Formats: sequence, C-alpha cells, structure tokens
Amino acid sequence: MANTPTERSGSLVEAHKGYDPRTLFFYFAVAALLLSLASGLAYQQLIKTDEYHERERQQNQRRILVPGPRGNIYDRQGRLLVGNRPRFAVTIHLDELRKEFRREYIKIRKNYRALGDKDIPSSNELAQIARYSVVQTYLDKVNAATGRSEKVNASDLNRHFHGELLLPYNLVDDLNPEEYARVIEQLPVQSPLQIYASSTRHYPYGSAASHVLGYVVANDEIEADDNPANRNLAIFNEKNTFKMHGTVGRDGIESEYDNLLQGDTGGTVYRVDPAGYRVEPPIYRRVPVQGKSITTSLDIDLQMVAEHKLSTDNLIGAAAAIDINTGEVLALASKPDYDLNLFSPRLSSAAAKKINEDKAWMNHATQGVWPPGSTFKILVSIAGMRSGAIDPDTSTSTCTGYMKIGNRMANCDNGEARHGELSLREAIAQSCDIYYYAYGLQMTSEVIAAEARRFHLDRPTGIELPSESRRMLIPDPTWKKTKRGDGWVPGDTANMAIGQGFVLVSPLQMACFTASIARKETFTQPTLEHRAEPRAQHNEPIGLTAYQYSALIDGMEGCITHGTAKILTRPEYQIPGVRIVGKTGTSQIPGDLNIAWFICFAPREKPEIAVAVAVQGDTPGETFGGGRYAAPIAIEILKKYFEKKRGVIPPIQTEPSKPAIALPPR
Repeated sequence: MANTPTERSGSLVEAHKGYDPRTLFFYFAVAALLLSLASGLAYQQLIKTDEYHERERQQNQRRILVPGPRGNIYDRQGRLLVGNRPRFAVTIHLDELRKEFRREYIKIRKNYRALGDKDIPSSNELAQIARYSVVQTYLDKVNAATGRSEKVNASDLNRHFHGELLLPYNLVDDLNPEEYARVIEQLPVQSPLQIYASSTRHYPYGSAASHVLGYVVANDEIEADDNPANRNLAIFNEKNTFKMHGTVGRDGIESEYDNLLQGDTGGTVYRVDPAGYRVEPPIYRRVPVQGKSITTSLDIDLQMVAEHKLSTDNLIGAAAAIDINTGEVLALASKPDYDLNLFSPRLSSAAAKKINEDKAWMNHATQGVWPPGSTFKILVSIAGMRSGAIDPDTSTSTCTGYMKIGNRMANCDNGEARHGELSLREAIAQSCDIYYYAYGLQMTSEVIAAEARRFHLDRPTGIELPSESRRMLIPDPTWKKTKRGDGWVPGDTANMAIGQGFVLVSPLQMACFTASIARKETFTQPTLEHRAEPRAQHNEPIGLTAYQYSALIDGMEGCITHGTAKILTRPEYQIPGVRIVGKTGTSQIPGDLNIAWFICFAPREKPEIAVAVAVQGDTPGETFGGGRYAAPIAIEILKKYFEKKRGVIPPIQTEPSKPAIALPPR
C-alpha cells in the first residue's frame, strides 16, 4: 500500500516534470534585459568613450584666443606707412585672488555683525564688495606709481569676473614710457599685477594717405585658424572660449586686404576647477604670428607734397598721380582728411564728431564725381578727329564771345570773352568754348558718348580700394529719355562738348585718362600694387594718326606755354628740361561751387607721370579756375618727382624698412 502512489501524489510528479509557459517567457525576458544592459554598457564604455572624454574635457578645459599682430604696410621705397606700436596696460588676474577675496569677504561680514547691523547684504553682494575692495587696493598701488587717480568700475569688474574670469582684467591702460618704467620698477615678481603688452596700429605720417590706407576697429570675433598648428585651439565651443580683443580693417587697404594683414591667432588651453579658476600650467600654448606685410605703389614723398599743397591753400578736393607705363598710383590725395592715429586704439566721440563736421570721411579722389569741365575737350577733340568732323589744320571757328544754340545765347566762358579765328591747337590752348560748341553739335552727342565710353569714363576704374563711386556718367539721348523723361536738345550736346551738363567723372578717372593719352591708348588700369619688375600696360590704341596726335599734344603744351595755364611759366613753377603737356578746366555746378581741374603729363617726349587735380573753387573762368588753383598743385607733384629722379633731394626717411610682399591683385 505504501509503494502504491496515490492519485494525489501522481499529480504532483506530473506537475514537476511539466514546463510552465509563463516561467519560460520570464527566463527569456530576463535574458533579453541582461543582454540589452550588457550591450548598452558596451556601447557606452567602448563606442562612446571619445564622446564622454570630449564632454569631460570641455567641462574642465578652457581656451584663450589671442589675435596675431597685423602686418605692416610700406610705400614703394620700403618706408613704413602703417605699423604696430606696443601698448602697455596694467592688468590683474582675478583667478589668482581667490584666497584674498575669501578673506576680505569674511572680514566685511564680521564688520557688519560687529556693528549690529541687521540689514546685512546678501552673500552675492558681500562677494562683490569684497572683490571690489581687493582690486581697488591693487589699483591704488598702481596709482601711487603712476600718479594717476583711477577707480575700479564695479559693474565692469563684476561682469568680467562672471564672464571672462580667465582673461586679465585691465586696471590702467596705455601707459606712457615714464609710467611704464615706474610700474616695472615697483612691481613685485610674484604679484597678480602684470604688465600686458599688446600692439596697436601706428601711422608714422599721421593723416597722409588716410583714405588710401584706411583704419582698423576693435573686433571680438577672432577665431582659431585652420592651420594644423591650431588644432588644439579650434575644437572648443564658444562658451568655453575667451577672446582677447582683435582688430578688423575698415576702409582703404586695411579693409581691402584685411585677410592678408590679419595675423595668425595664438592662444592657450587651461584646465579649470569646478569654480572656474584656472589650474597651472597650461595644457597647450601657441604664440600668435604677425600677418603678412605688403608694399604699395605709393610714393610718400609725392603723397605728402600733394596733401601739403592742398592743405596750405585750404582747398577741398583731390590729386592723383600715376605711373604712365604701369598704371601704378604714386599719390592719391584727398582733402579734408583725418589723422589715422586718432583711431588707435579707438576713435573718441569728439574726434568722430570733428571728422563728421569737416566732411572728411569722403575720398574725393575715388568718390567725388563732378563735371570735368574743359579737360573733357581733349576727349571731344579725339572724337572729332576720329569721326572726321575735325581736321587739325582746316577745321576753324571764329569766336566772337557768343553763339546762339537753340533759343539761347551761349557765351565763351573762359575769362577773356573772345578769341577770333582758331584752329584745333589754339582752341585747346585757349580752351575756346565756341569752337567746341560748333564742332560738338556737328559730330553729335552719340559720337562723343561712344568715344568717352571707349576711354572707360563711364565706369569705375577698379582700383583696389573699397567704396569707389559708381555714379560716373556719360549721358546720351537714350539715357536722358529713360532717366529724366525729357528729349535731348542741342543745348545738351553743347554742354557735353565742354564737359558740362550731365557728364560726371572722378579725379582718379581723369588721371587714368591722361595716362592713356600719354601712352596713345584708351585705358589705364590704376593699381596700388608695386612690383620689383613692373609690367607695362598695353590697351586699345588711341586711333589717331601721328599728325593728329601731334596736333592734340601741341594744343595741350600750348595751354601751359601761352594758354589758360600760362601761370605755370612763372619761375617758381619751372622744371628745367621738362616739357609739360596739360589742360585746365572749370566746371560750374548749379547751386554749388565751381570745380577747378588740371590734367597733365610729363615729359612730352617720353611720358612717365600723369597727374589730375580737382579742387573746389568759387571763381568762374578757365584762367582763374584750373589755372590758378589746380595747376600749381600738379606742378609741385611733378617737381618733387623729377627732383627725386635726378637725385636733387633725398627721399623722406623714417624707420628702417622691413621685408614685405608685393600687394597682391584682388
């Protein structure tokens, strides 16, 4: 009986040998969860190790970027036009004062409690007071050495502490040499006070070529370069980066070649503790590298002569001098201007206001566009000879001082009223309006406009400077109908023939035009690039016969020997052995001042230099406009050029030149 299983026991045996599906599912679920956990751990530990390492590194590491000094700018003879001068400031590293801040904090809190003051500031306010007190104590030591009475700006200090703790905090900026010597002598070696040396732009010639050279302004957007040497500086995000102030070019060459002049960014990578204080020594450090230095085509001697003459006569206007064969710009002067050193390290509001009041921002050489006056008669003479309307010998006109054009009487506004019978040569020399009225109407405005466009007078020159004006204009009947809704009348053609009316050009354009005439071509590309082996320019031929060209140049030389620029025959304007070819002009602007023009080149036999001058005046007439105001400026530039060429005077010297690269084409 005992060995015989009961019904109950049999059911129990069967239960132990069976498999419960719910238990089996549980086993598989647990196994899947363990596998998933193991996979997740493996992924986190093996696959994402680099990511976590990067996060950890960015949590406890910071980078400080320091811009490289800008490159220098030289004139064609290697004389420094723009450089860098050292700028010294007394700074303090706030992260080195942690213990002093804490001691001062405790001291101030005890003082409040000792006085029984129930209105104790909050912890944050006490911390700010403590920081201010400690930093002002150090500043007082600097004041004692320099004789200054500087005070810490509390809000600025607080902002710097919370936002730029790793950067040195400026206490005193721009020490003069005497202050620098006293601070260096009294500064302890282990002091948290340090002399921070940076560079700021320096302009040895002050305002000379200010519109050409340009200026720089502060820039906080410096970045680590793509250079492999900066790999350790380039892998941080913005919130872990601190940047010292850099600069960026504004206007002139400083702007046009900013990428070239900018130095290579350097910097340092530090570890920081949880409070954000740096841990010495740094992990990585790279010294900033100065930017490329460049050599321009400018000749500072000619530049200063042009600017001095404009300033002495208190004139508003511009002068441009160009190497005829290469197109290199030797001088590009504009007045009024401004001292570039006013921008270093930053332009004050008072200085900016003065520049605005003087209307000195404008570069009149490239941005000033005015009617060219009678200098345009050279273009009209070429158009007339090429079209067959003018023969140098037989095409004459009798000037009685007046000519009826349409319903009005036009006078010969050259200051002398009448010339009698004239051929082309004397019409140029005496600048007879009646002659050009007659032949301008005969050849039509379309012919004149086409010739002007052939000489590129309808477009910017393309010089390597920003903001060149695009407002130059060569009008024709289609333009007037489209832009003004009026028909073209004979008076428009007559005005155009003497460089008046709607025609607009810049002084630089007229200098290029003059250089082209001297080279017997139609276009001169101006450039600020200077090469050790200059390349001669060659463009479309002028399209005149040798005799026609000779007649044109005879008239331009006659302008100086006995015509509207005969003022230049005075002894003080003579350049021995140099024959000058030129043309005066005075354009009247309704409701505005007159513009006195003079264009010229020299020597006649083998042209080397072309000059154009345009200045504001208030006296009508060729003789009293271009001849009196503009021509003497051009002659002073020519005199300096030939004196230097003959070795009569040594060139202006400044500090020794340094190696530089040629200004590259854009």
